[in-house]
Amino acid sequence: MRILFVGDIVGRAGRHAFVGALPNLRRRWKLDFVVVNGENAAGGFGITESICEEFLASGADCITLGNHAWDQREALVFIERQPRLIRPANFPPGTPGRGANLIEAQNGARVLVMNLMGRIFMDPLDDPFAAADRELEACPLGRACDAAIIDIHAETTSEKYTMGHFADGRASLVVGTHTHAPTADAQILPGGTGYMSDAGMTGDYDSVIGMQKAEPLNRFTRRISSGRFEPAEGPATLCGVAIETDSSGLATMIAPVRIGGRLQEARPVEWE
Repeated sequence: MRILFVGDIVGRAGRHAFVGALPNLRRRWKLDFVVVNGENAAGGFGITESICEEFLASGADCITLGNHAWDQREALVFIERQPRLIRPANFPPGTPGRGANLIEAQNGARVLVMNLMGRIFMDPLDDPFAAADRELEACPLGRACDAAIIDIHAETTSEKYTMGHFADGRASLVVGTHTHAPTADAQILPGGTGYMSDAGMTGDYDSVIGMQKAEPLNRFTRRISSGRFEPAEGPATLCGVAIETDSSGLATMIAPVRIGGRLQEARPVEWE
């Protein structure tokens, strides 16, 4: 299978870059499955139902979330009727929505998509490792699913790397989101799981992690808030990671993806 994971969509610039590029990427790279993190898609904070539907209509198969999952309060309602919108699995019991789901790919394959939230420097949620283990045991790779993707939405690379090794051999891909900076450590772990510490954001990199620079500069230099954060609206870079799996569901190829905007371009050369 050919799978593309796209990092955190930030604001209008990120949405336009993703929606504009995805149909062509699906055709050119013969993608079987696309996951995108959409938790910053609505003005940098959360996701609305219309944005969710726009991403799915453009060719995304699944959308993951994170710590801004409920910033748009309507998400608490429409997530119940949208099985392809996945919130962190280690949210407390009774939280609306799903933390993992088995989704059919365009080629008929069964893909488990799981979203987890880290606990270091973030909200003290339930144990993400116990949640990952529960979902992987319930839907084992190669038996109940043909591919398994884990989005670990976390601050620290140590927690993300630990999740990668924890799931090694049991997942096709463990990829980090949240810090909005693409890392240079895309690799296949010893057990066959693709790993990248952070997929990066899809947004304007002439910014502070996707936000216009003035307000962050003011807060850091003067310790005074003078307004709210607003997404930067310049040319966006679509960032993510591409993997290819074999019949076992484990990764045989992994490559960073950076298209457009200010960052140096990166594409999976095997697919070009």
